[in-house]
Amino acid sequence: MSEDKKPEKPEKPGFMTLGWFAPLYRRVILVAAIACWTLWEWFYNHDQFWGVLSLVMLAYGIWTFFITFDKTLEEVRKNAKPKS
Repeated sequence: MSEDKKPEKPEKPGFMTLGWFAPLYRRVILVAAIACWTLWEWFYNHDQFWGVLSLVMLAYGIWTFFITFDKTLEEVRKNAKPKS
């Protein structure tokens, strides 16, 4: 009997790995805006819910845009090339 293998679907690039985010200054501006929002919530509004939420978004932005961005973008570009 022959086994039917499903063709592997190439991994689609996520929103955070779009080429628009490739220049460093765009990532820095975005993370700085989130950092300002976090400071605003903690020191001006004293709202713990939005403060924690913005802090989590800041941590995710730092992780995504500065720690793993180059590796993930390289993988997406490698998988996007047509295989011959």
